[in-house]
Amino acid sequence: MTRFQDSMLRRTLSVRVFEELGSLWRQLAAMEGINGILITQETILAEISHPDGNLAKEQFYLLLSSQLSILLRGRFDTTALCYQATITWEVEAITEFINYLIQYLPATSVWGDRLRNFSDSQLVSLTPLPRVFITELVNILAPNSLAESQEIYSDFGVCKPVEDALRQQIAQERLLNQVIAQIRQSLELSTILETAVRELRSFLQVDRLVIYEFGHGMSEETPDLTLKTSSGCVTYESRISKRIPSLLNVVAEDGCFGNLSDYQEKYRQGSIMAIEDVETAYSSSFCLIKFLEKYRIRSKLIAPIVVEENLWGLLIAHQCFQKRQWFDSEKSFLGQIGEHLAIAIYQAQLYAQVQEQKKTFEHRVIERTKELRDTLLASQTANHSKSEFLGSMSHELRTPLTCIIGLSGTLLHWSGENKSFPLHKQRKYLQTIQDSGKHLLEIINEILEFSKLEAGKYVLSIQEFELESFAKNVHQKFRKEANQRNINLVLEFQVDPQNSNFFADPERVQQILYHLLNNALKFTSDGGTVILRIWREGNEAIFQVEDTGIGIAENQIPLLFESFQQLETSRRRTYGGTGLGLALTKQLVELHGGTIEVESILQEGSIFTVRLPNQPQRQQKSLGNLKSKQSFFQGNRSIILIESNEEIATLIGELLTAANYQFIWLMDSTTAVKTVELLEPTAVILDQDLTDAYQISETIKQSPNLKSIKVLLLSYQISSLDWTEISQRGIDDYLLKPIQPNLLLKRINALMSDENDEEDK
Repeated sequence: MTRFQDSMLRRTLSVRVFEELGSLWRQLAAMEGINGILITQETILAEISHPDGNLAKEQFYLLLSSQLSILLRGRFDTTALCYQATITWEVEAITEFINYLIQYLPATSVWGDRLRNFSDSQLVSLTPLPRVFITELVNILAPNSLAESQEIYSDFGVCKPVEDALRQQIAQERLLNQVIAQIRQSLELSTILETAVRELRSFLQVDRLVIYEFGHGMSEETPDLTLKTSSGCVTYESRISKRIPSLLNVVAEDGCFGNLSDYQEKYRQGSIMAIEDVETAYSSSFCLIKFLEKYRIRSKLIAPIVVEENLWGLLIAHQCFQKRQWFDSEKSFLGQIGEHLAIAIYQAQLYAQVQEQKKTFEHRVIERTKELRDTLLASQTANHSKSEFLGSMSHELRTPLTCIIGLSGTLLHWSGENKSFPLHKQRKYLQTIQDSGKHLLEIINEILEFSKLEAGKYVLSIQEFELESFAKNVHQKFRKEANQRNINLVLEFQVDPQNSNFFADPERVQQILYHLLNNALKFTSDGGTVILRIWREGNEAIFQVEDTGIGIAENQIPLLFESFQQLETSRRRTYGGTGLGLALTKQLVELHGGTIEVESILQEGSIFTVRLPNQPQRQQKSLGNLKSKQSFFQGNRSIILIESNEEIATLIGELLTAANYQFIWLMDSTTAVKTVELLEPTAVILDQDLTDAYQISETIKQSPNLKSIKVLLLSYQISSLDWTEISQRGIDDYLLKPIQPNLLLKRINALMSDENDEEDK
């Protein structure tokens, strides 16, 4: 086999057939998109000053273009009256022929200059050739008339049949086009690979063809078949017969392929390996020879599949029943299929990534939608609860107020009439007025306490107190009410007197027990029992209130500690109350760092258990050190930025957040004042035109509730004269852009410090 055999056809042709081929070359040169030059014997001989015997004996047609280069040569046999013809599109063969022509041409000839220039450039070998050209070539070289064909063969003799070679070229092109079409039409990688393996095995007429994929449980030491669970495996396979054993999911011994690891880098660089006899190639590895014999591998051809410069896998053809010599055309074709499969794999990977990102995005959208829906439901529930709370408050407040106004009016009326009014009635009215006033004060205090806790303005006063005396005082306060309703109020104090001292806020602990005992007495019928238990467990004090009241349904327990909640409308009508007691209790417990739990059975009773940690270390951080608490809250006040540029807003936001400021960004300046009025920040940063900045700052400073807010202006240029006017329009300071992070924080801290000084005064 010569080096040009794969791209060269030889045949003995009649004069008529050779002339038809010459006409075909002229048509090819004139085809749209070729833009080539056609050189013939006549054009060359016209430039030679004296006849040349060798050149005159040849007839040739040489087409040169940037798309393709193809040569037809024919030497006329005067005895047989036929042409010994050669067709080639091999670059090196054409280059040799051009050099052959140049030696007969004068140095000053036109064709000589054109050929020298063209020979210096890169010639293009187009494989496969254009389909129209190949079809016409087959029609000329393989005539349909059997008689004519026999005449040619008998009269002139055939050097080599060209039909099979040309038809093989067409079949290769068809298979390549099929693979390319599938890549363009489908992103299903498995379908593409299955079809490619099946069709390629049939085309090459091999016994078995497989795709070995790295990274499917195989070792990096396996470059050949995929047979180790740590590197990869055969993922696709096509066999000519079931008599040939399958290589899918086959595992080989570790030592069989360890000496072949050097091939991986060669494969990655695009090398194609052809082995005609595996016994000779692997004679040094007894283990590997045994393995190949077991799976009937006599010859093999391997082409890499390289995706993004990484060795993805191998395309492997096996001959199982006999040895096989692999032609260069087969190697090249297998390599081309591997390259196109690499494109398909890369596209499939990109598609899989897009699909994964799509799923992730859809999942996030679903989650976000659910969060928004839950937030909306929570908001609607909160609004409904607050509406019910306001309705309940109207009743809770009216009842004591009615008593106070009504009875005090009666007393005033009698005193104005100068008539005697029974003393016992006066005392009864005054007692009712006092009780109603106390009840009204309790309701108001409860609301105020809750609002303080919600706003984060509640500060514990941690003190040391004695649990036993504390428990007796609480028990004594509720004994009178319990006796009036014939309820047995029991105190079970289970703390060792030596361990009775405890650090907490005694007033708030008393408030916790007040709400729990008040609820227990309220929902326990006459003749029932309420028990207050107190004991110590390690560093914790446990306060437990148990009653034999109406109990709570299991599905209602999660609502117990919600703000503005009362479990049933009927309970609210029967027992009254604000619905804030247990919510306030829970927040007071958590403010101590404790927990509250509830157990209840409907119509049998409830048990509330509070666990509070002993906190001697927090004694110095109570109300006695209120100054440090205030500075703490001042150091974390909020700042509003009014800025339309997202990049600037992001920069400022990250700076302020890192400096422990609460950051709020507003893009729309038209609604900024309303937002400032609602949030009441410590400072406002304006990045606006002076007109808008003046309007916002003056509005803020003119409001009694907002005038203490500091205003910082961002601008590209401000002179001393400008600042004189700006400072009189409600702006406290300015900063020139581009923003310097350290300077921005310095200005903000200075504004905060000025505010703290004003508050201290």
